[in-house]
Amino acid sequence: MLQIGDNTIVSLNVVERHFCCNLKACRGICCVEGDAGAPLEPGEAEEIRRVLPIVYDEMTDEARAVVDRQGICYTDQQGETVISIVNDKDCIFAYHDADGCCKCLLEKAYRSGRSRWLKPISCHLYPIRLTHYPTFTAVNYHEWEVCADACTLGQSIQLPVYKFLREPLIRCFGKAWYDELELVARQWMLHKQKKQHKAGKH
Repeated sequence: MLQIGDNTIVSLNVVERHFCCNLKACRGICCVEGDAGAPLEPGEAEEIRRVLPIVYDEMTDEARAVVDRQGICYTDQQGETVISIVNDKDCIFAYHDADGCCKCLLEKAYRSGRSRWLKPISCHLYPIRLTHYPTFTAVNYHEWEVCADACTLGQSIQLPVYKFLREPLIRCFGKAWYDELELVARQWMLHKQKKQHKAGKH
């Protein structure tokens, strides 16, 4: 684990593992798989409610029915506030583009200039998951079999998880925090390479 800043602990997997989303292979399956909706940070439910009128008509009939019945979020079995889902699977904001790839209506509204809020940070940060404790936040790599193609692609181009997620990490923690992570990551990998080199001599 690496300490970044005063109260953030980063898993070594974030530095050592490789990742790059491969939508051609996975077709955006992370938006329609899983047993709960995407976790929401404090204040994000209010942001979604502000964007909802912009995307409501683009949502599926089933998704609108869920929103009308229970709202845009609920509390899961772990006590977390998460985005509502359809049929215990699909995110209510999932849609399929002309190529059949599953994407996010919240992000679509943002990219087209109709909204100033992108999407929940848990979605933007994936495969990183945040766990908040009383005195620190844990920044962990979440391994999921549906992202196997992303791991393969990331490995082929040697793209570490933290570099793939540069934009959302800066959005979440700030540029100074990311710069520190990048410096510490380089130092750690150099240390690891030297250690492996020494071990190979014996």
